[in-house]
Amino acid sequence: MKNIELLIFSLEYIETHLQDDIKTTDIANACFCSKSTLEKLFQCVNSISVREYIIRRRMMHAARELTLFCDVSILSLAVKYGYSSHEAFARAFKNIWNCNPSEFRNKKRFSELYPKLRGPISEGEEYIMQRKNVDISQLYDLFIERKDCYFVCADINGLIPINNISMKAGDLAILEALNRLNRAAGEEDIAFRIGGDEFCILTGSTSEEYAQKIADEIKSHNGETFEFEGQKIPLTLYAFVAKCGKSNLKYNELFTELHLAIKEGKENL
Repeated sequence: MKNIELLIFSLEYIETHLQDDIKTTDIANACFCSKSTLEKLFQCVNSISVREYIIRRRMMHAARELTLFCDVSILSLAVKYGYSSHEAFARAFKNIWNCNPSEFRNKKRFSELYPKLRGPISEGEEYIMQRKNVDISQLYDLFIERKDCYFVCADINGLIPINNISMKAGDLAILEALNRLNRAAGEEDIAFRIGGDEFCILTGSTSEEYAQKIADEIKSHNGETFEFEGQKIPLTLYAFVAKCGKSNLKYNELFTELHLAIKEGKENL
């Protein structure tokens, strides 16, 4: 199995076995490769270990269920996603979301912080690597429904120095950025992550003025800090209003358009 095909298969295998007791060895066996080969490829392409990716995806699913189903118990979610106790699940959840499951449920709002990674796109016999291989295809129907609505695109200014402090600090910066987008967004707006430090809000409005107010609100908090191990770290976000030019964009084209909107917005500063 070629490395590209191995990567695609492993990502799909993980996604369909998130509720199973899977280990890296199980995935490697399913891919007919060694554990070390899979780990090296995963780390090289996705900059994350297989185990950490599984944990993040499980916590994304758990967070979504906490938001959508008010009667689901935290213990049942713990068991569903492979944890033997409420406490172990709560520790894993807090490590991703920086709050306990019960606190998250009270927020009543879910955003895709760690979306499913996607493999390279196939074009005939060739594979094309997208700049950020995340899968936001579940939102595509909503994109089509809101084809005349505005996006607010955002990007962290200076994530690398924060990551140099600690990768955990970088994770908290990403979470804080998404929280700022959520606080600025309206009830019908959807915030989501499209790359390492790049985000979007799909508004429910065709008003550019409405979208600009959201962007201005996001930027009004630039320089405010989040805390990591007693250290207060300032965070600044770029924020731009964008609207995709064509109403019949394919998913891959839309994904590219959003990244271009962020790039062009930064160049025009």
